[in-house]
Amino acid sequence: MKRVNRTFGNWILKYRWWILLVTVFAVLIASSGGRFLRFNNDSRIYFSSENPQLQALEFLENTYTKNSNVFFAIAPKSGKVFEKETLKALTELTDSSWKIPYSGRVDSISNFQHTKAVGDDLVVKDLIQSPATLSSSDIREIKEIALTEQLLVNKLISQSGDVAGINVTIIEPEKHAAISLEITAFARKIADDFRKKYPNIDLHLTGSIMIDTAFGEASKNDMLTLIPLMYLILIIIMLILLRSLMGTLAALIVIIISMVTSVGLAGWFGISMNPTAANAPIIILTLAVADSIHIILTTIHQMRLGETKYKAIEESIRINFQPVFLTSVTTLIGFLSLNFSESPPFRDMGNIVAIGVVSAFLYSILFLPSLLAVLPLNIKGKKQLSRNGFDRFSIFIINRRNQLFWSMLFVVFFLTLGAFRNELNDNFIKYFDKSHDFRQATDFLENNLTGFDIIEYSLDAGEPGGINNPDYLRTVEKFSSWYREQPKAVHVYSISTIMKRLNKNMHNDDDAYFRIPRQRELAAQYLLLYEMSLPFGLDLNNYINVDKSATRFVVTLKNMSAKELRDMDKKARFWLRKNAPEEMFTYGSGLSIMYAHLSERNIRSMLGSSIGSLLLISAILILAFRSFKFGLVSLIPNLLPVFMTFGLWGLTVGEIGLSASIKFSCAIGIIVDDTIHFISKYLRARRELGLDPHEATRYAFNTVGVALLVTTIILVSGFAVLAFSGFKLTSDLGLMIAVTLTVALVLDFLFLPVLMMKVEEEEIETINDSLHIDTNLVTDEVSSQN
Repeated sequence: MKRVNRTFGNWILKYRWWILLVTVFAVLIASSGGRFLRFNNDSRIYFSSENPQLQALEFLENTYTKNSNVFFAIAPKSGKVFEKETLKALTELTDSSWKIPYSGRVDSISNFQHTKAVGDDLVVKDLIQSPATLSSSDIREIKEIALTEQLLVNKLISQSGDVAGINVTIIEPEKHAAISLEITAFARKIADDFRKKYPNIDLHLTGSIMIDTAFGEASKNDMLTLIPLMYLILIIIMLILLRSLMGTLAALIVIIISMVTSVGLAGWFGISMNPTAANAPIIILTLAVADSIHIILTTIHQMRLGETKYKAIEESIRINFQPVFLTSVTTLIGFLSLNFSESPPFRDMGNIVAIGVVSAFLYSILFLPSLLAVLPLNIKGKKQLSRNGFDRFSIFIINRRNQLFWSMLFVVFFLTLGAFRNELNDNFIKYFDKSHDFRQATDFLENNLTGFDIIEYSLDAGEPGGINNPDYLRTVEKFSSWYREQPKAVHVYSISTIMKRLNKNMHNDDDAYFRIPRQRELAAQYLLLYEMSLPFGLDLNNYINVDKSATRFVVTLKNMSAKELRDMDKKARFWLRKNAPEEMFTYGSGLSIMYAHLSERNIRSMLGSSIGSLLLISAILILAFRSFKFGLVSLIPNLLPVFMTFGLWGLTVGEIGLSASIKFSCAIGIIVDDTIHFISKYLRARRELGLDPHEATRYAFNTVGVALLVTTIILVSGFAVLAFSGFKLTSDLGLMIAVTLTVALVLDFLFLPVLMMKVEEEEIETINDSLHIDTNLVTDEVSSQN
């Protein structure tokens, strides 16, 4: 391998200009694919087509109508919705909302189809008509009706009457980012015009369409802010640590072309960008610079020892080729394992990063040495380097190895226990921080009007026209009553409520008849009469299927975590199983339920792939180190950081969600890098230089300690930048990996060397444990490889 690497280095230097030319051509071809990149802002992108919750929702929407919406929340500063000016504004906004592109239905207290009996006739009309001419008595009557109507309270009007809502149902011809953006732009224009005309009324804009827009905006915001920030941080760190302007420039070029190549090839391969995949460029530039640093540091150090630039580059390739190759392979395996994720955006991110890892390796091992060969590296000539801090540190490790071993075991055990404090939980609304208008509007909605979480059921009556069966209606009403008793359920929409109101109307509005009709034929007549009286766009097609064999049952809840949503649906299924006919049993559906199950499903799907990745990486390391013993030893400092990070997370946060479910796969391929470099240098000292375990440990620290510290600082900085994202999936992932990498470095410095010396104790039995290592025994070979 030594001769092969040296020959390979000679070949690179000989053909450096050709390599530079071919690289430029390859980058241009690859990057041209960037024009095919598309942003996907659909909130459902996190669910694969095989996801059962997605399939259930699509079945429900195909049976009735889709539930995409735009929601306006109106809050008069006077605190009173039921006054002439506010009702006038509400009616105007209701009318304007019909103009929103692809709107299929608009619901508010203004156009609520109020029913009442006039003689033998059923009169159905808008609750608010001609608001400008309303008298005080008219407004009092409207207020009384609205605040006692179950279909309105906590949905379109607050209990106290201080906030009202307008729900616009959107019927999109297809899920497309351009359509959502068109709808959002129109809705925001309506909102802006409303605010100008009615400055005394606050208006908040939310809804599922706004979620889609928020996903797209989160992607673009991260790419426009975090990537420039990361470049600035990297440049500063590299200038400080490399102390070479040309070396920093060379590394910067490598990370730029690695990132551009991966993003361009993603476009060629048809991979779409989304809030999660948008993290890939930042991860790539972080990983690319880690590859480059080892080669540049060794080159600079060799030149400072007096080697010529070409000899220094050749030696750097010889020393670093195997560990850089191994770290690239292990990182590649880790991110490719994301293809087993339940969530497509994580697959996209894994594939883009995988492309970047391969690109970064090729550019680091071919293009970077060629570039260094032609750049004017102003490195001073040979001088004797003094003993560095890592030499003193290695002596401390060797002399305190027993104390460190047991101390680190205690720390590992204590922190790992904290992992059991974590609870699998999520809230997809809180994926967005409060800098997003959507999050602010949704928080206001939940605090003042209604909930944002919805669970939907399609309750089957078992036969065409069966929804008119009094037994069916009574069961639906009992289910409604049960749900209304649940602490966080704020609104229930069911056909039974409408049928009770119609029965009351047809009995001269006698409250005693606010109940389910006793005869099926009577219920059918009431429903038919009501449907025939409804205006266009306000029919019941979105709640009753075509042959009237099933109805849509919608529950609105507020401030629900993923665990609470899962538990709620589980309790509802138990109730249906126990109290309803077999044909009525069903599972809850809706976007909230889908996200509630996603993190749980994703953890299960990623567990197997993570174990597979770990076994594959272990096999590769055993072969690369040519040692079964050291291959297994390497697993310990690679596994423990993950468990310790989850423990720290459990002690400080206590909740893990969707981002945590892929953290193991992302981290395992990266944290193994430092272990590979350290063990490689340790084994080289043992096998090639014939050093004992103590001196081999010292040699490893002297030759690779600085590079490990530098690359870890860069990697931690890169992933820590992600923690500043306004998108929780991104910020949590970045923070967790940054912490994991920090813990991994601590273990590689304090535990791995001690562990390796432990496993080789039989070879050093003759060495006195109390022997103080002579600090002057730093060989020329150790210095020359630093």
